[in-house]
Amino acid sequence: MGIACKRKTALKTSLSLTAAVLLLPLTVARADDLSQIFDLAANNDPEIRQARASYNASHTTIAQGRSFLLPRITVNGSTSRDTSGPAVPTAFGAAHSFSNGFNSKGYNLNVNQALLNFEAWYAFQSAKNSDLQASANLARAEQQLILKVATAYFDVLRSQDNLASFRAEEDAAEQVLEQTRERFEVGLIPITDVYDSQANYDLARVNRLVEENNLSQRFEALEAITGRSHNMLESLSEEFPIDSLSPQTLEAWVGIAMDSNLSIKAAEYDFEAKKDDAKSARAAMFPTLEINAGYAWNQSANPFSFFPGVASERSNITLNFSYPIFAGGLNSARKRQAYYTRDASEEALMKTRRDITQSTRNSYRSVETDVLAVQARAQAIISAESALEATEVGAEVGTRNVVDVVLAQRTLFQARRDYANARYNYIINTLNLKQSAGVLSPQDIIDLNNWLQ
Repeated sequence: MGIACKRKTALKTSLSLTAAVLLLPLTVARADDLSQIFDLAANNDPEIRQARASYNASHTTIAQGRSFLLPRITVNGSTSRDTSGPAVPTAFGAAHSFSNGFNSKGYNLNVNQALLNFEAWYAFQSAKNSDLQASANLARAEQQLILKVATAYFDVLRSQDNLASFRAEEDAAEQVLEQTRERFEVGLIPITDVYDSQANYDLARVNRLVEENNLSQRFEALEAITGRSHNMLESLSEEFPIDSLSPQTLEAWVGIAMDSNLSIKAAEYDFEAKKDDAKSARAAMFPTLEINAGYAWNQSANPFSFFPGVASERSNITLNFSYPIFAGGLNSARKRQAYYTRDASEEALMKTRRDITQSTRNSYRSVETDVLAVQARAQAIISAESALEATEVGAEVGTRNVVDVVLAQRTLFQARRDYANARYNYIINTLNLKQSAGVLSPQDIIDLNNWLQ
């Protein structure tokens, strides 16, 4: 068997052994899939739990704003005992006696209801819009969780594919190094070829060590999201489709984003809330009208009163009108502050729309580029394999040297890594596009999970 055939057989053997080593644990334990990882993250990720708690806290502002428009009822009660007189002598000295005293007791009930309060009314409208903003922020956090989980998951798969390639490259480089040493020992090649093979092997070994560390770090990143360790993940099927976004155009995706993007929705609700805050601040200088009803019952046992021990009752209904004339400039300053804040919110909304338009267009172009890149990378593998075979034949007949073989091998392994990375880039960029458009949902996780094996 010739040297070229030996190299080719060694290359195939190293790839098969590396794949077998990576797949060996699957016979012992079942790997986690994307859907399981997402379910764990939805319950354990600190960021989404914080977002839910923040939404629950913000949701209480509706009840707080409504409270200023509803009746306020208060009940007060009291009882007391009053005594007077000289101190009573005892064995331990003089002491005050409570026996010669009298009790007083009573209670009162008051009800207040705002009849005209524009400040409270606009504040309540602002609270409702703020609640809608909080709801949009929570939905956005849930979309970010989908993207974060998918990115972390496929980063692990990306690292696993790269590691498999680096291991295979290291094995192939070792085979070339051994064969080069054998040929040098019999005087067929110069020592420089041995040095080149050794350098190639050392580089392959370093790349493998670095990628092993990358894989460990990416497993750690996944554990930080789910709260538990993961040793094995299901891999992406080779049959996963890489489809173009046509017939939907770029501007069609931008239109969807303008209607559905959650960052835009949150900014719109914030702008509406700030407009109501401005109206509320202006209404602080409007008159208010309030009705008050009260009832009081008291009983005094004062022996000096004309009718000791007789209870008395009192009730009242009052209509209160208030019109703030001057408050030292406080209300006017608060009104100006609220209107400036409203203007800032409007500018923030405009910036958000522009940013989302830009990110949607960039994501769209990235996905379309990824489709072409995957096709080109697949063709690059075929070309690199053909180039390696031709180089090995050339080395066999003496028209190529070991450096050419090393470079051809390295090109082939790099082409395979580039192809795997292009597929993962396509997935992540597609999810980014859907998030920009506001249509990313757990169904996307389910759809991707169906292509795992």
